[in-house]
Amino acid sequence: MKSHRTPEIAPAELARRLEAGEPVRVLDIRAPQRLEAGRVEPVAEDRFHNVRGSEFVRISDPEGELGLDPADPVAVVCARGNDSKVIATLLGRRGYEAWSMRGGVLAWMRMSIPRDIEPPAGFDGLVQFDRIGKGALGYLLVAGGEALAVDPSRDWEAWSAAAETAGARIIGAADTHVHADYISGGPAMAAALGVPYYLHPADNAWPYDGTPGRLELEPLADGTVIPVGGVPVTVRHTPGHTEGSVTFEAGDTEGGSVGFTGDFVFVDSVGRPDLAGKTEGWTGDLWRSLERVKAEWDAGLRVLPAHYVSESERNPDRTVDRPFGRLREENVSLRIEDEAAFRAWVAARISTPPGSGRSGRPRGRPERVRPGVGKGGTRPSRDRRECRILLTYGPPADRTIAPAHPPIRGAERKRPDAGA
Repeated sequence: MKSHRTPEIAPAELARRLEAGEPVRVLDIRAPQRLEAGRVEPVAEDRFHNVRGSEFVRISDPEGELGLDPADPVAVVCARGNDSKVIATLLGRRGYEAWSMRGGVLAWMRMSIPRDIEPPAGFDGLVQFDRIGKGALGYLLVAGGEALAVDPSRDWEAWSAAAETAGARIIGAADTHVHADYISGGPAMAAALGVPYYLHPADNAWPYDGTPGRLELEPLADGTVIPVGGVPVTVRHTPGHTEGSVTFEAGDTEGGSVGFTGDFVFVDSVGRPDLAGKTEGWTGDLWRSLERVKAEWDAGLRVLPAHYVSESERNPDRTVDRPFGRLREENVSLRIEDEAAFRAWVAARISTPPGSGRSGRPRGRPERVRPGVGKGGTRPSRDRRECRILLTYGPPADRTIAPAHPPIRGAERKRPDAGA
């Protein structure tokens, strides 16, 4: 008796097809409330279908009852890629071209898509890693056969592959700050490759009481220079989102420069300063950091953030960056010229972090100031808005206006369908 293997599609291949505009439909067979933890995006609403697998097996006419057009291929999605095989097989028997997404939403949330970006002056290459499921971004900066990994994710194999493709050796892993919304791959990458892990020491402590962390790191300070292939990458201490937040600057004014801003400056907002119960002090730090870069950065410097919220922040080639001069015109927070007005703007857009206990300390994940409190805008997956001050989006999902940074001394646990 022949056994028929269920067709599968890798998350990266599904992402490629969706971004290319292919008429793929997505059938998510998890419970509807699970979508808040993350889902396959971007998918047009009329091509995204959500029905429990246990209910789908009782549907006799998927086209009539769900609008599932047999002419379109269907990617079936579940939490881990097991139950989706059953439904994909069932659809195949009914004449559909159906695949089970390998690894499920867990794999989608952890996937990083590499995209080449124009490198700054003096460098040979720059790759932006787009973690679509979380709206998180990391980078690989290459020069002279060496490469620096910036904000690498927990699954950092894509960084190693990109370095190998570029004929470069990774000589360091650097975090712009301690990330609260996902587990950094920096320490593990550094240990595995035998290279330095760069972090500002102010972020190697639990911010509530100063308890030291256990990270082995190469400490950063304002003005520290990290040579990459003989070309300097300069550290600017830009606190406010965290006490140890830094920006890595590379290139020059004439040939083009970039700033890896982490969660300090985004395309549409700035990092939220309320994550450790020190809103008053950290808002002042954030204001001073913004004033400093407004005085020092050239209009042509390209801001490369660690997160994005919506498709509107993308360039036509799907990368995410903006010239600082353009941000000064379009980013509301950068147009505020008075500290008192800035403090009022921040205060009006920050809410109690979800999951906070009686002590007020958040128990979940954190990170951004709400760019505005109104209706409208696309609804991103959870995690995407938690590090910034939200501006123009609707009510955030429960992890959106996040909690405070988890202890550095222990990795935070993620739900199986949320990624890390």
